[in-house]
Amino acid sequence: MSEAEIVKLLIACASAALLLLAGAAFRGLRRKRALAVPFPPEWRELLKQSLPIYSSLPVELRGRLEPRVRAFLRDVRFTGCDGLTVTDEMRLVVATQACLLTVNQGVNAYRELMSVLIYPDTFVIQRSEEDDAGIVTESEDAVSGEALDTTRIVLSWADVTEPLAEGEIRNVVLHEFAHYLDNQVDGVLNEILEDEFDAHVEALEAGQPTLIDPDGAEHPAEFFAYATEAFFEMPREMKRLHPRLYEGFRTGYGLDPAAW
Repeated sequence: MSEAEIVKLLIACASAALLLLAGAAFRGLRRKRALAVPFPPEWRELLKQSLPIYSSLPVELRGRLEPRVRAFLRDVRFTGCDGLTVTDEMRLVVATQACLLTVNQGVNAYRELMSVLIYPDTFVIQRSEEDDAGIVTESEDAVSGEALDTTRIVLSWADVTEPLAEGEIRNVVLHEFAHYLDNQVDGVLNEILEDEFDAHVEALEAGQPTLIDPDGAEHPAEFFAYATEAFFEMPREMKRLHPRLYEGFRTGYGLDPAAW
């Protein structure tokens, strides 16, 4: 490579780096502006009507959560699929629960998340699995939510708003965003999760009822997501039945919903 070519390459690399820095700075400026804008009173009313957990939050926690929600809505694009029109209610219900998981953590938990796609109802995901022999199996799964990768989360609005039976634990939004955050779980909580996952599997094999959804036995990642649902939806029961797991989540999320 000639000296002139090396110079051109260095200039191109420097230009690319400057563009990345400018983009990060612009996004940071947008976030600061979003954090500074007051939370609209009409949004609070929408949340009180559509998201029961919002009304149970301590006032101080709500005050820290609302600016996070504004920043999330500024940074993440919401897209309706199959003809669905995304409303303010949809955006707020999703963003508030997503931000609740990270309100006492770093502000960059969702830095790579670009979009939330919302279907009106259950949607189909195409899957491809390769076994040890190299044989690829194609399949279709009808699902209510999916954290596709670090940039996209997909949700079924019908499943998000589906009424629950007495004692039922189900929260599609918390479940999928817990999957998104799974790789950020720290070492101590990981150890607790491993022990609790094994105990969960053993309880199911013994035919015992479990607070955490039986599907949590499929994989530790599923257990984490279903346990997150229980932590927020039935915190007192989880604290009583799984005190060590509850304490791990209380420390990990920096929240104590049993006290709300």
